[in-house]
Amino acid sequence: MLIARTLLLLSLLASLAACASHVNPMAITEGQSPVRLQNRLLLTPTNGGQRIAPADLQAGDIILSNTNGIVSAGIRVMTVAPVSHAALYLGDGQIAEAVGAGTSIRSTADFMADESTIVAFRHPGIRPEHAEVMRGFARQHDGKKYNVVGIVLQAPFTIQRQYCELPLIPGLVRDFCIRGLAAVQLGAARNDRFFCSQFVLEAYHQAKLPLTSADPLLVSPADLLHMREGDVPSVRTEQALQYVGHLKTGPAAVETEVAARQPE
Repeated sequence: MLIARTLLLLSLLASLAACASHVNPMAITEGQSPVRLQNRLLLTPTNGGQRIAPADLQAGDIILSNTNGIVSAGIRVMTVAPVSHAALYLGDGQIAEAVGAGTSIRSTADFMADESTIVAFRHPGIRPEHAEVMRGFARQHDGKKYNVVGIVLQAPFTIQRQYCELPLIPGLVRDFCIRGLAAVQLGAARNDRFFCSQFVLEAYHQAKLPLTSADPLLVSPADLLHMREGDVPSVRTEQALQYVGHLKTGPAAVETEVAARQPE
């Protein structure tokens, strides 16, 4: 009875959060919560995160970020996540990304100047040969057009996929639901052009180090964020990503850090 009441209460709380969850009833016997919710907050240096410099990056690192612009804010609202953009670190101070102007390679310094918050994640199994394939893939697509159709179709898909991510839906069911919905709604998008997270997923696929078997068309920057260790991914992942650190934190995070340092 206690277990049932606990699960019901956590289900109601999860419903308010409207996010994916992972249920493990056996956790109660270990004194832990039986329901783990998708973590939609970003680590900061004051709550378990750490600051890093560009020199700490390794080729193949996944860079998630946001800006203070309206488009970034709209994406974050729709995906209920603190990130709106994904890019790939190539090494030697270069970052590859797919933006409205097309796929491009630019310096890390230029990238950091444009973004408000920047956080890096790493695949623990990446090797130099994987990174070399990714660099070749990025150079091959440098200057190619942006996947406008794919990103337009993402808007209604992002809203409707929330039904697949209701609390307490088993992971396999959630994964099947999202992929099925994507097959119907995103099938018209082209696969020879990329938007930001699609580009990152395809680069990893080309290196034969896939992050997920799901179609890159359905993966958003928020999905990449939830592939980190300790989180609840919306689609099945091949390997959880390791948090590397923050290259940059936005004004809100800075204010939080300053407040945390103030004596009581």
